[in-house]
Amino acid sequence: MAKEIILGIDLGTTNSVVSYMQEDGNWKVIPNPEGPNTTPSVVSFKPDGEEIVGFAAKRQLLTNPDTVASIKRIMGSDKKVHIKCLNKDFTPQEISAKILSYMKKYAEDNLGEKISKAVITVPAYFNDSQRQATKDAGQIAGLEVVRIINEPTAAALAYGDQVKTDKDQKILVYDLGGGTFDVSILEIADGTFEVVSTSGDNNLGGDDWDNRLADFLKMQIKAKHNVDLTNDKMACQRLKEEAEKAKIALSSLQKVTVSLPFIAMTSMGPVNFEMDITRAKFEELTRDLLRRTEAPVQRALSDAGLNPSQLDEVILIGG
Repeated sequence: MAKEIILGIDLGTTNSVVSYMQEDGNWKVIPNPEGPNTTPSVVSFKPDGEEIVGFAAKRQLLTNPDTVASIKRIMGSDKKVHIKCLNKDFTPQEISAKILSYMKKYAEDNLGEKISKAVITVPAYFNDSQRQATKDAGQIAGLEVVRIINEPTAAALAYGDQVKTDKDQKILVYDLGGGTFDVSILEIADGTFEVVSTSGDNNLGGDDWDNRLADFLKMQIKAKHNVDLTNDKMACQRLKEEAEKAKIALSSLQKVTVSLPFIAMTSMGPVNFEMDITRAKFEELTRDLLRRTEAPVQRALSDAGLNPSQLDEVILIGG
């Protein structure tokens, strides 16, 4: 008899991921219906009641005011989100549940069977009410949340599963996500994982790298074509999308070409913009953002009573 599948879900601030354990004991990420392994944690609403989740919702982020992103930031609070087109309030749990429901559905479609259980990760610093809110979101989505697990512990477990180590270790998990930066130090001893310190910056993530490049492109367009796109929501959305694509491409390439045909219309006709961005230029533009991760790392080390040379491993995770 086949084992019951329990989903492993990383419910992120900016992006979420769903995975499961295959019969051979290896974990497999289930791709989003659009192809990528990640799903934007974004929900968009329309006046006719239609709800859109994921990439399609993300594409409406700047153009549809009834689009909700980064709901994780207010999990466990009493705050509600007002959706104007429906004249209705939603709790953070209800919005998160829509993301989880979407992922549950495409996981079921991919695997060809109904799924009712999941393990969901949360930041190590989440308090009891934030953890309970995450559990409630799972239940609203039709999932029995069998466990809530700390994100750095999940990373360490995945690392331990890959290297199959039995020795005691001190590990630093550097997690630069889309919307938040978290650093945790864990001790592995006798097969158990203990989070000994955490730190981070709740307002620093990959979005900031995207925005920095998008702002640079906007300045270049203004300098070259004398067009200010600041109040053009459609153009700003395109700039942000192209900036993110360029950032991702520069992870493996030294140079990319950003192409933005018909980015604006003037009395002289359409504005077409194209520019090469090198990895060196991108790093120069965002160097201060990277430096902002240094202080939380130092705090985590200090709180754990360690210096860098005492670490056995650094695990880099996040988009």
